[in-house]
Amino acid sequence: MAKEEPVLLTLNGHEVRITHPDKLYFSSQLKISKLELVDYYLSVAPGALRGIEDRPIVLKRFVNGAEAEAFYQKRAPGERPEWLRTVTLAFPSGRTAEEVVVDNTAGLAWVVNLGCIELHPHPVRATDLDHPDELRVDLDPGPGVGWSDVRTVALEVKSFLEEMGLRGWPKTSGSRGMHVNVRIQPRWTFTEVRRAAVALSRAVERHLPALASSKWWKEERHGVFLDYNQNAKDRTTCSAYSVRPLPDARVSAPLHWHEVAESNPADFTIFTIPKRFAEIGDPHEGMNAAAGSLERLLELAAKDESAGLGDAPWPPHFRKMEGEARRVAPSRVKSAASNPATKPRAKTSRVKMPLIVVANSPKKDAAVKGLERWKAKYPEVARLLGADDILVDSMRGRSSTWTRIRVNLRNVPEELRPAQETPDPDDDPTRAWREARAAARLKK
Repeated sequence: MAKEEPVLLTLNGHEVRITHPDKLYFSSQLKISKLELVDYYLSVAPGALRGIEDRPIVLKRFVNGAEAEAFYQKRAPGERPEWLRTVTLAFPSGRTAEEVVVDNTAGLAWVVNLGCIELHPHPVRATDLDHPDELRVDLDPGPGVGWSDVRTVALEVKSFLEEMGLRGWPKTSGSRGMHVNVRIQPRWTFTEVRRAAVALSRAVERHLPALASSKWWKEERHGVFLDYNQNAKDRTTCSAYSVRPLPDARVSAPLHWHEVAESNPADFTIFTIPKRFAEIGDPHEGMNAAAGSLERLLELAAKDESAGLGDAPWPPHFRKMEGEARRVAPSRVKSAASNPATKPRAKTSRVKMPLIVVANSPKKDAAVKGLERWKAKYPEVARLLGADDILVDSMRGRSSTWTRIRVNLRNVPEELRPAQETPDPDDDPTRAWREARAAARLKK
């Protein structure tokens, strides 16, 4: 068998080598090669670069294609072109990493050649790594929540942002949700930007209590979750024109607001977006010129805090933050009477939820098959579950991802509730690391 020759592209005066150009990156429903993926990104390069240019990016690499497991690479590869820029970021853990900065189409093609099907920029510019210039509103629908509800919440976000003197720029997430990005003046820290996002999420929930949720713990959510923690330092989301690893090769598509009400995320794919881009251009073209102020949102945050609303939970790998309540899921909260040392400072209305884990796997389809086996084992219980009682968690370690599936038994009579069993499958890639870390702590 003849060796597959690389394709050499000359972009911005630089030579970019596309290795294994015929390697299939999508193969289950469509056949899309690595070179075709590169060609797609080059066809929408002005728009794709608008979302990542002059920003450090995390490399989410699908080296074996969209159907295989991806891994996150923060550090820039040691072997890289001398013309490729990098910056050093500091993370909440105290670690640092030299991350890639893409400035042009050559850099764009280079990262796609590494297997980056989607692009994950930080919300800061390389010239100021401590002050974000983007607030991100991530609308994440729960199980059974339809696209029409996502659109309704997105339009409410638009209206509320306008009340706050800000302009939102909508795009499909490329999956089931929607993102609304907001250019802001780079005057505030990550903590302050997140504080503004918490206030926004709570306000939208108050306006649409039946559809929107600002609750961090999945067992407390309903409808569309406004994920304020996407604004915490070290968090990234896929940027505009990113291809998502779904069978139909959907794209995270920028929209005009007048398109949102009739939009369908399935309409935007690697095959339809280039034509759309050529015909109407980039709906987010004016985004960089629309930087606004967070002052009114931060005033709202202060008002919430004075009314007794404390900080919302942070992601699990962050240190305990000032003003944050206990960072523990309601289903795991111990009785305050049995453990007075952990008694909250203020009364809460949290109810402990009866959750069990039924599957852990790096492959989502394997985890879903495990859920189906569990349902077959307990058919009477399965019939009592609502759509939002199935919690599908996309878990992320330092360099690995996996799917955890939990079942909330709140609608199941206690006498019928199955006990926690060993999940099937039970492939948590971080378990060995966590057990070793726990053992090391015991030795101290």
